[in-house]
Parts: sequence; C-alpha cells; structure tokens
Amino acid sequence: MHVNIGDAEIHYEVVGTGEPLLLVAGLGGAASYWQPNVEALAARYQVVLHDHRGTGRSTRCEMPYSVELMAADLLKLMDALDIRRAHLVGHSTGGAIGQVLAATQPSRIASLVLYATWATLDAQMARCLRLRRLVLQKAGPGEYHRATPLFLYPPDYICANDEALEREVATATGASPSASILEARLNGIMAFDGLPYLERIRCPSLVLVADDDILTPPHSSELLARRIPGAQLARMPHGAHAMSRTEPDLFNETVLAFLEQHRMKQGAQP
Repeated sequence: MHVNIGDAEIHYEVVGTGEPLLLVAGLGGAASYWQPNVEALAARYQVVLHDHRGTGRSTRCEMPYSVELMAADLLKLMDALDIRRAHLVGHSTGGAIGQVLAATQPSRIASLVLYATWATLDAQMARCLRLRRLVLQKAGPGEYHRATPLFLYPPDYICANDEALEREVATATGASPSASILEARLNGIMAFDGLPYLERIRCPSLVLVADDDILTPPHSSELLARRIPGAQLARMPHGAHAMSRTEPDLFNETVLAFLEQHRMKQGAQP
C-alpha cells in the first residue's frame, strides 16, 4: 500500500493487531529488512513497516537527504494512518530517526528501542561509511550492495549463508536506487548530530547493541544510554550490526520483554 505525504509516495505495510509498533529500517531503508522479526512481533502488536523515501517501493526522490527529513516523512505516515501514538524500534538510521521523533514529538512515541545506532559519527563509523561511499563512486551500486554484508554480519554468519547473501545482493542490486540517491542518503546520515536530541527524550528507552558490531560499535550505544534519561542498555555477545537477522530469536525476545513493560496506559493508544 502507498500513502501520499505531499512530495512523495511512501510504501507501507501493516501486520497484526494491538498497540502500534513502528519498525524503522536502517540505511537500506527497506521494510523487508525486518522479515525475520515481523511474525513474532505482530503476534502481540500492530506492526507498521515502510520503505524510506528513495528506497524500495517509495518515491525515488533525487534530492539532499537528512535524518530529520526521514523523521518528518515517518511522522506524516503516522498522521495519514491515524496513528496518534506508537512504540518505535529503529535500526541504525532508523534509530537516528527514532531519536529525532522521541525528542521533538514526545506525545507520539510511547517507547523507543534504539538498536545498533549512534548519535555522533565517530572515527570508526566515519571510516566505514567513507569506504562504502568510495565503493559506490568507483565501482557502482552493484559492488556497493555486494560489500554491504561485510558491515552488517559477523564472519561465521557470512560463511554459513554465503549463497543466500549472494541472492540478497542480486535482489538489492536489481531494485537499487540510483547511485546519486544512495550517495545522498549516505551523506545525510554522515551529517547527523543526535546529541542535542538525547536529553530531550523522556519515553522509556532501550539501547540494544551486539559486542561485535563494527559499524556502530558498543561505545556508541553506551553514549546513548548515558545521555538519554533513564535509558536501559542491553549488550549481546554476538550478531554484529544486523543482530535482528543473525540472532532473531534473541532479538525478538529482548524487544518484546521491553515493550511488554511499557504498554500504553488505557485511553492513550489510537
């Protein structure tokens, strides 16, 4: 399904019933990222997924991108779907989007899971993203997508799933946005500064990270947990940047346990 938010069409899916739960993908922007998690989460919540502007089946806008733009798009989607308040689970860029919305629209976000994300670009993440941008510029979208698993998954997962990952790369390449959109999205997240938002976040927050995440290392999550009032930090021993895909059962169990502790008060849900 699609909804018109003014200057773009946003593709979205709704699965399950109950309190709304927004699953917000990372840099790739596609709702399909959450495939290993939807069934378990939708058994208890109304799961809302979307393709970011510029990705998937949403409008491929050739323009400058920013995390704040992506957050504004998600807010417009909530308005169009008459979702007054929701839980939000954000992966990487999706977590940055969650920071913006929780800080600037506190009445709309009931609880927040910040998974494998960051507030300030450190030297490690900057090196990773500059390398990904260079691959895109020099070798094109196909090789950009082929390199992506190295930043998402631990070595044992790549070795055990090499053929499946090649199929994923082929699918991502065939459905890829233009090189200019990919680069604009990279530039937008590299410019993000979430530090001014963190102390303004008042909803219950869980910061979740795997110890072997090389893209947004644990110290990035530790900073988030220190700066967000009352935030909980959960570190997992394995799973890398895409732990929801590499360790889906543990991820689903951890997220559901947190959400169940922070159900909306009666009358507060849509």
